[in-house]
Amino acid sequence: MNLIHDDDDSHVIVLEAKIAATLYKDVVMQYRSFISACFALASPLLAAEQISYSKDIQPIFTKNCVACHACYDAPCQLKLESGEGAERGASQSPVYDGSRKKAQDPTRLFYDAHTVTEWRNKGFNSVLDQQGSQAALMSRMLKLGHDNNSFAPNSKLPEKLDLGINRVNQCTLPGDFDKFAAKNPAVGMPFAVTGLTAEDYQTLQRWLASGAPVDKSVPVATPAEIAQVQEWEAFFNQHGAREELVSRWLYEHLFLAHLYFDDGKTRHFFQLVRSRTPSGKPIDPIATRRPNEDPGTDFYYRIAMVPDVIVHKTHITYALSRKKMAHIKSMFLDSSWTADAIPGYGAQRRANPFETYKAIPAEARYQFMLDDAEYFVRTFIRGPVCRGQIATDVIRDNFWTFFQDPKHDLYITDPEYRAEATPLLAMPGQFDDIGSLVGMWDDYHDKRNEYEELRRDRYEDAPLPSWSNIWSGNDQSLLSIFRQFDSATVRRGLIGGIPQTIWWMDYPLLERTYYQLVVNFDVFGNVSHQAQTRLYFDLIRNGAEQNFLRLMPADSREGILKDWYRNSGRLKLWLNYYEGIDTDTKTALSLDPKHPKRDFAEQLLMRSGDLNVAPDPINRCLDGHCYQASSDPQMQHAEQALSRLVNKPAAGLKVIHQLPEATMLRVEEPGGKRNIYSILRNRMHSNVAFIAGEGLRYEPGLDTLTIYPGIMSSYPNFIFNVPAQEVPDFVSALEQAKDAEAFEKVVDHWGVRRTHPDFWRYFHDLTRYIEETDPVQTGVLDMNRYENL
Repeated sequence: MNLIHDDDDSHVIVLEAKIAATLYKDVVMQYRSFISACFALASPLLAAEQISYSKDIQPIFTKNCVACHACYDAPCQLKLESGEGAERGASQSPVYDGSRKKAQDPTRLFYDAHTVTEWRNKGFNSVLDQQGSQAALMSRMLKLGHDNNSFAPNSKLPEKLDLGINRVNQCTLPGDFDKFAAKNPAVGMPFAVTGLTAEDYQTLQRWLASGAPVDKSVPVATPAEIAQVQEWEAFFNQHGAREELVSRWLYEHLFLAHLYFDDGKTRHFFQLVRSRTPSGKPIDPIATRRPNEDPGTDFYYRIAMVPDVIVHKTHITYALSRKKMAHIKSMFLDSSWTADAIPGYGAQRRANPFETYKAIPAEARYQFMLDDAEYFVRTFIRGPVCRGQIATDVIRDNFWTFFQDPKHDLYITDPEYRAEATPLLAMPGQFDDIGSLVGMWDDYHDKRNEYEELRRDRYEDAPLPSWSNIWSGNDQSLLSIFRQFDSATVRRGLIGGIPQTIWWMDYPLLERTYYQLVVNFDVFGNVSHQAQTRLYFDLIRNGAEQNFLRLMPADSREGILKDWYRNSGRLKLWLNYYEGIDTDTKTALSLDPKHPKRDFAEQLLMRSGDLNVAPDPINRCLDGHCYQASSDPQMQHAEQALSRLVNKPAAGLKVIHQLPEATMLRVEEPGGKRNIYSILRNRMHSNVAFIAGEGLRYEPGLDTLTIYPGIMSSYPNFIFNVPAQEVPDFVSALEQAKDAEAFEKVVDHWGVRRTHPDFWRYFHDLTRYIEETDPVQTGVLDMNRYENL
């Protein structure tokens, strides 16, 4: 029995063992499934940890995307200079719309909304969020670009691709993407340019698939910077009517600046803002449409670090230091003036800063602007809005600017004249009712001409203008401006050949230009506001021209003026649209009566000496040595050849018709060193007196070129890469290129097209060149205007 029982027990044991094994297998399989599920859930998180937005993703955006997706003209308002911009997403509402009848709500990143939800409420849609089973919109746009980027290396893109800055951006929504892609297979991202590397593409797609987490990496100021920030915040937030009025005026003049300390060695930049919170607490910026509008609450001036990637087109720098603070205190606060009360923020106060800040000594205000004249001219010429045709369509393509010495500016020296002139200096644009546009404009136009009449009459009785009337206080006293259609560049010194137009600005001209084009200009404004801005700047330009004419012999002024206002421009002269010029009062300058303007320019160049920080032998070759003396022999030979292209009208140098407005020439020396030159096309017009019909006034046969070392535009239109020993051949090829077909052969040989395999290396080398030659001004350049040659 026992044996039988033993046998039966063995059977049971075997059976139990089989059952146990089966159960164990099920448990193990379930455990493995559980572990696999855990890993499946964890893998995106692990991938997200492995891919850092600040360390991995932003550098890819900076390298391949920020050149287009930055500032107000970022396509679809998708700004990729920061994680906040990527999270904000895209909008179908354009910022630039010169025909809108109603002002648009501002959409300034970091100011007008602070959370993703707030941006969604303003009409922005996500480009990072997955839509159900569909990948994120950015992922699909990248894939579209990746799958359709099959252009031959360095080939010309199809003409059907619209690359102009005025193209209509589709700004498709996630739900409409399939239809969009089927209709536009060639407009994936990056658009119309050499695509991402395989590694960068995979990194972006992995990041997007993992949910596109964004870590906020905030740059950290150095202890020395923190100390100076605290000192400056204490200065700006002093109590007392005088101190508060000065701080308000300074804020309105520095709100746009990228401030820096210690010569900018740290590459940290800061902005002056109005905050609800005092020093020592997190900054809570107050958003107003303009910097001179009522903040609506108690506030403090704070200095905040610029949080996003620096782009060149908005990088307008201003140095702060303890020495600068002491200088400002001595100018504004050491003299015995009084301020009874702080003015309000109403429209009339904004329209006339001369009235609003009349308590502050005018000499201090003017001297502050003269000390950093390049900064102030950059703010309204290079501009904060990235597409500045509001200002540039009523200026020449190249001209020189200098300033009236404060000791010889009647607005500074004559209190009686200042009191009479101040009410006439109000500027339009505060009211944007379209129905009242004509009436409002007539009022401001008449006031301006009344001021010009007063000014002309008072200067007739003043000592005759001489060289001492021209300010020569520092190396920013002489400036050159080069316009490239809807953008412009400002550089210290006198660059290029003698221009057709020269501006001589006094304090009322400089301050009005700054307030009209910077402080009071609203990029989100309607057609009425923008029209008033353009029309009044036309009057300011005319005022700077008329002031220069005072330096010319009296009997030559009428002829020079008519040369500036030829053809349709004469209509404005005949209609007395501008106040008449003084053709009687003499000048104290001794000038060639036949060519007074040219003689003046040549004498100015001789007198300027060290103040002219831009010696220019390529464009002003006087002794046959048309090169920089500091260049090595091979580069001297190259520059000598380049000088053959300058100061020749397009009627005789046909290739000018083929060249874009701002071409970068990269000259490679043996051994890897390279130099970069800007080839700027100066377009000629019969006049610049109107805000429309520019093409009708264009005189292409008179266009010329200026060639100058360095990067002279935030918006390169094209790049040529030429070995130094081939520069003479390159110049000869340009001289012989009489038509588009011949020019295309030059591009085939030396050009860097959008499809060049090394496009991004060449493009970003321009930024590296700025970093090497002028580090504080370094910023990513814009390629929205890079042409399809």
